[in-house]
Amino acid sequence: MKKKILVANRGEIALRIIRAIQELGHTAVAIYETPDSAALHIRVADEAVWIGDGPRSDYLSIETIIKAAKNHGVDAIHPGYGFLAENPNFSKACEEAGIIFIGPSHDVIRDLGDKVIARKIMAEANIPMVPGTDNLPPGDEGMKVALEFGAKYKYPVMLKATAGGGGRGIRLIENDEQLKEQLPVARSEAKAAFNNDNVFLEKVVLTPKHVEVQVIADKEGTTIHLGTRDCSIQRRNQKLVEIAPSMIKDQDLLDRICETAVRAAKAANYFNAGTVEFLVDKDYNFYFMEINTRIQVEHTVTEMITGIDLVRTQIKLALGKTLSFSQDDIQIRGHAIEVRINAEDPQNDFMPEGGKTVSVYRSPGGYGVRLDGFVYQGFTIPEVYDSLLVKLTVFGFSWNETVDRLRRCLTNYTITGPKTTIPFYLNLVNDADFQKGDFNTSYLETHPQLFDYTVDTSAGSKIARLIAEIHHKKENTYAI
Repeated sequence: MKKKILVANRGEIALRIIRAIQELGHTAVAIYETPDSAALHIRVADEAVWIGDGPRSDYLSIETIIKAAKNHGVDAIHPGYGFLAENPNFSKACEEAGIIFIGPSHDVIRDLGDKVIARKIMAEANIPMVPGTDNLPPGDEGMKVALEFGAKYKYPVMLKATAGGGGRGIRLIENDEQLKEQLPVARSEAKAAFNNDNVFLEKVVLTPKHVEVQVIADKEGTTIHLGTRDCSIQRRNQKLVEIAPSMIKDQDLLDRICETAVRAAKAANYFNAGTVEFLVDKDYNFYFMEINTRIQVEHTVTEMITGIDLVRTQIKLALGKTLSFSQDDIQIRGHAIEVRINAEDPQNDFMPEGGKTVSVYRSPGGYGVRLDGFVYQGFTIPEVYDSLLVKLTVFGFSWNETVDRLRRCLTNYTITGPKTTIPFYLNLVNDADFQKGDFNTSYLETHPQLFDYTVDTSAGSKIARLIAEIHHKKENTYAI
């Protein structure tokens, strides 16, 4: 039966979900705050609901979104990622309102969102983990436990917010003095960011590879994996480049990681799509990090190498279907790379470029090229949201072919107005280590040459772009 599904998100992920809803023959309902009044997702949706002036406050309001869903006869809600996607209270509110939440149940989100509880679940299932503490007790007792952990496992250690996610609430601790200084600060920041001041410690795995596994499960308990991804190229624990499958050459190791991911998901009674994340050390030992209880930004690379539409599958599972494919049906082909093209200046500490208007927009295309974005020529980038403009994902049957395709796409990509991460990624694809598939989480620190580039801002270049823009508008009367 045709359902009405609300997308509780914005930007490129909202567009991605809306397309899947419409392909399935359902009705897509978008929500938006005032700063998003010109956003593409509300033009593409079947219905669009203004939920307030924001910014961000209404996108984050469970009460506001549930009220909008009820008023518009919504059957289900897809949270996307960010905002409320990993908030168990949102999932619970949907359930209590009789609205299907497209994701796992609220108790699973709650338990896996608490990293200490998640570690306990994994320990009972004999999932390999980095040594760590429980939640540190408050006050002097917590400091005592922390210092004892540092003495036992040696520095560096990682101080983490229990309720953290997306790279937030994490800090590297090098010695006792730093621990004494940072522990109370971390508690305060965790309380402000997550309304939970619990923190814990983990032993640091130095310069690891960050490997994750896409899992998906139906309500009958069938759980399978869709292979690995490598997300090692990061900045301050935030992913910049996503690759599938992992470039680790030992296929037996990757198979064991995938099998462990499935065991971890089953141990947590997981349902719908999720990602099990691991660290792999220099000796190729692997350790469980966490389970992300939502669709990931980087889901596109998995879709490219498997042919499985993850969002479509999420929706079907939430509406009561079982998995229509088995583990044996999953065939990994080739390689895929995703880069996040942000309105940021990499040479200025990735400073956001919100408030700028896109004066010229020319995107690449061709075989094996996918664009997930919401930017268009004439669009003014809101200053109050994430700076992601578009995700560029490329596929190739070999690693070299994939890198070559990415280079060609970046070279042909033109976005003028804001500074973007495109020239940074061009340097990356031309780097010898990247071309060899040799990288870990220290890649940016050990490759400062990635930031050494010049953007052409000459008068001649500006005139050429202006002429191109005028020509484009004349020949594309109906272009947005």
